[in-house]
Amino acid sequence: MRRDSRGKALDLNGQDIASVGICFGIPDAPCLATVPVKSAPFSVTRIDRDFMRGDEGRIRLPAATAYFLMLYLEDALHCDVMPDGSCTAIRHYERGSLCLVDLCGGASIELHSELHALAFMLPQALFDEIADYSSTTRRRRLRCRRGELDSVISNLGVALLAMFEGETVSPPALLQYLATAICAHLLQDYSDAALRNGISESALSSWQEKAAKDLMLENLAEDLPLSAIAEATGLSTGHFAQEFKKATGSTPHQWLTLQRIEQAKHLLRNEVYSLRDVAGLCGFTDQSHFTKVFSRSTGMTPAVWRKAIYH
Repeated sequence: MRRDSRGKALDLNGQDIASVGICFGIPDAPCLATVPVKSAPFSVTRIDRDFMRGDEGRIRLPAATAYFLMLYLEDALHCDVMPDGSCTAIRHYERGSLCLVDLCGGASIELHSELHALAFMLPQALFDEIADYSSTTRRRRLRCRRGELDSVISNLGVALLAMFEGETVSPPALLQYLATAICAHLLQDYSDAALRNGISESALSSWQEKAAKDLMLENLAEDLPLSAIAEATGLSTGHFAQEFKKATGSTPHQWLTLQRIEQAKHLLRNEVYSLRDVAGLCGFTDQSHFTKVFSRSTGMTPAVWRKAIYH
C-alpha cells in the first residue's frame, strides 16, 4: 500500500486509492498519494497501457463517493461502456485534454488505442475540506467533462510528471500544494451551477430536489407539466417553483432547458442524428425552436457547434 509523506495509509471506501492501476490492468503503475488538507486522500497514478488488436481493453472503476479525473499525455481513443453493456461512439481525446466523471455509479470505458495519462482519484470529502478551507470556494458538485482542454490542469500535470521521474521515496510537500490547487480549480471552473448552490435557504429537501430533477431528466423529451413535477415532491406547484429556485438558483424551466442543451450537445457528437432528431429527442418543439434556444445558450447554432467539434 502506498503511503503519504506523513506515513498514513490512504483509504477510500475501504480500498487503497493507490490501486487505480489495478483497474487498468497495471498493478505496478507508479502512484503518488497524500492527504492535502485534513483527512481526505488524494492520489495520482501514471497510466501507460499498450493496445493490441483483439484485446477487449475494457476498464472498470468501482462505484465510490468520488470523482475520477484523467489528463491525457498523448492522443487516445476510447468509448464509454453503458450499464447495459452497450458502447457509445468512439471519442478522440486530444493530448492535454481531460475527462472528469462522477464515480457515484462507477464508470467503464473501452480502449481503442494505447493510453498514456495521469489518473486522479478525488474523493468528495476532499472537495468538502477544500471548500471549508477557502473563503472564496463554494461547496458544489462538479459537472462531468469529456475531451476538453484545460491549460491549468495540463500545467499542474507537468509538475506532477517531474515527481514521477524523481528518485525520492516519499512524495515531496509540493504534492500537497498541487493536489489542493487541482481541486480548487475544479471547484472554481467545473461546478455545476444547475445543482444546489446555496444561494439562499430553501425548504426543499435534498430528496425532493433529487425527485424533481430525476423526473425531469427521465422525461426530457416530453412537455411535462410543472404540476406533475411538484406532485413528485409533495408540494403545491407555486411553493415548489419558489423553493426550487431558492435551492438551485434556476426556475424548473431554466434548469430543464439547460439539461436539454447538455443532452443535445451529447447527441450532436454522433452524426447519426439529424438536427431534427436531436430537437425531438431533447424535448424542443421543433428544429427552429431548438436552434433558437441552443444559439442563445452557446452563441452558435447546433449545425455550427457540430461542425466545430469535428475540426
